[in-house]
Amino acid sequence: MAHLRFSWVLSGPGWAKCTVSDDEAEAEVTASYITAAPEGLLTAVSRLIVGETECRVQFEAEPTAFRWIFRRQGTRVWIRLLEMVHGGDHDNAGTVIWSTQQDIDVVARAVIRCFDEVAGKYGEGAYRGKWREDFPRAELEALRAAWRAYRGDWAAS
Repeated sequence: MAHLRFSWVLSGPGWAKCTVSDDEAEAEVTASYITAAPEGLLTAVSRLIVGETECRVQFEAEPTAFRWIFRRQGTRVWIRLLEMVHGGDHDNAGTVIWSTQQDIDVVARAVIRCFDEVAGKYGEGAYRGKWREDFPRAELEALRAAWRAYRGDWAAS
């Protein structure tokens, strides 16, 4: 079975550490609340589930940025994580700090599990107090619904 793990740890007021790993490597990136980083990640995976072939999310770490690039072909997703000196730069200016290829089902499960763990660890009230924005409940539930529909369609075929 493929291994993919995401974690989201609130590290200070308005700051989070996101760790991602597979069987080969691990990367840790920082995100600031100045952008909708968790909402963007959840929405990108939802969009992949419903058939988009490329999605991007950027975490701002002031001044560094971390850009997630997701490309889907069939049921496979290639994820590249770039470190950008300047967030507005072209992808080619970034440094790949982690990449993986996974099944879309594995990606969705890992991201859903991550944010379910966040909700369980902090609770939505404490999350808002630490992150300074609401827990991304709507985006998490939209991803969960898209994944369930995908699994239902997949299981029926």
